[in-house]
Amino acid sequence: MADTIAQALLERAGDDGGGIRTDERSWSWAAVVEEAAARAACFADLGVAGRHVGVLLPNVPEFLFLLGAAALSGSVVVGINPTRRGAELARDVRHTECALVLTDAASAPLLSGLDLGCDVHLVDGTSWRAQAEARRGVPVPPTSPSPEALFLLLFTSGSTGAPKAVRMSQGRAARTASGSAVAFGADAVLYCAMPLFHGNALLANLFPALVSGATVVLKERFSASAFLPDVRRHGCTYFNYVGRALSYILAQPEAPEDADNALQWCLGSEASPRDRAEFRRRFGCIVVEGYSSTEGGVVITPFRGMPRSALGRPADGTDVVVVDPETGVERPRAQLGPEGQLLNAAEAVGEIVGRRGGPSFEGYYANEAADAERTRDGWYWTGDLGYVDGDGTFWFAGRAADWMRVDGENFAAGPIEAVLGRFPGVRAVVVYGVPDPVTGDQVMAALELDAGVAFDPDAFASFLAAQPDLGTKWAPRFVRVIESMPLTATGKVDRKPLRAERWTTPDPVWWRPARDEGFRRLTEADVASLHEGFASAGRSAVLSS
Repeated sequence: MADTIAQALLERAGDDGGGIRTDERSWSWAAVVEEAAARAACFADLGVAGRHVGVLLPNVPEFLFLLGAAALSGSVVVGINPTRRGAELARDVRHTECALVLTDAASAPLLSGLDLGCDVHLVDGTSWRAQAEARRGVPVPPTSPSPEALFLLLFTSGSTGAPKAVRMSQGRAARTASGSAVAFGADAVLYCAMPLFHGNALLANLFPALVSGATVVLKERFSASAFLPDVRRHGCTYFNYVGRALSYILAQPEAPEDADNALQWCLGSEASPRDRAEFRRRFGCIVVEGYSSTEGGVVITPFRGMPRSALGRPADGTDVVVVDPETGVERPRAQLGPEGQLLNAAEAVGEIVGRRGGPSFEGYYANEAADAERTRDGWYWTGDLGYVDGDGTFWFAGRAADWMRVDGENFAAGPIEAVLGRFPGVRAVVVYGVPDPVTGDQVMAALELDAGVAFDPDAFASFLAAQPDLGTKWAPRFVRVIESMPLTATGKVDRKPLRAERWTTPDPVWWRPARDEGFRRLTEADVASLHEGFASAGRSAVLSS
């Protein structure tokens, strides 16, 4: 097993198989190493070898060559999120102390006029290409970075707060890749359409392929309509995903020959149980979900025969529990109904915590406050909610930011979303708290419906009344019917704009002023009445999101 990504590359230096493939051309692993070594020499020419280099690119081969160059030269790649803009984008570059930003002509306008504190070079221009060509064939750098050497700074998705730059060493990247590579042979073909500036694409696709000698089919960006034609054209046996990717693929017109493909399995997170089941049926491949994060502090892996919708179990020898986030006391085991319904959410749901400190978490870059919050009391606090059943299987219950307090009772959004997701015609659901005029929260749900489905408020109210596992205070007071959920750059649902907009949105919103009333359309007069209620109670409706 390679101790570093640099060592993994060196072990592929003579491998004329596998490697990287696009629709236009391919590179064997030996060719990839050659290109990486050339760019490592370019780093030395530019005086940035061993320093931080920002990369703002789509999924193009040059991005992979730059990752390899950083690994071989002991430099650090900072993956820059292209959905960031203006001052926030400049802040990301300055915060991570980039000595140089490498980008292309299409992305360069995002950086124009910003105070980055460093130069910007175009990698699709004649100057960079000529420099790389002149350096092709140079020897690999003579020194090899240690496993502890910093290799990547990857920003979190920012779905629950400001993005933070996660540190990843050469050793952590290599260990994670080696653990995943056992699932692939050299003949595997991995479809990579998730963004390379995020850990999912690197740790669940590119680096395991490097270690195993498999082939990576690289797509500039994810496209639902191109997915199946790409898989067939290249004979892909595997792909990885995050968030809503399966949903978008399933929205493409179904055909009798959909299962006529080489796919064997896919690995992802945060797809709905309905989408996972439908994807298996339609495309004939196994869908596996696990639990991890860019930080890597806690990993929960699926196992054969586990209940549908569960996360899985922690690796042997790790101490992962669900605790009360305020007291740190371990929560009781979950009681589940015959269909997996959670029957004691108030007692069972808590924060998922690694009690041995999350040994794979290497900290955030230049953010001691975030480090302290994540590792307080010597434990690794994931910021995610979950519960554990009697067999020790973990289940997801939402983010810690999704806690709501209604009439003095605390509960999480995840179990409510699981219930509402059973309503016929619902493609996606997000539940979040909005301020109550007096104190605490009220429950609001955003529903994305299947094409051609209209929201029936009476049917929805009847559905809620018939659900035995819907807590007495869980039923939504507000329902927003949304055309499509807002997403982060990695395809995760972005809850921040939903919380901020609340009921002040052009989308249709249904509400019931009291729990024993039916749902009706929210009007401008209703909104005015709500704000009057806040004013009379001395409480603002505009709270921090």
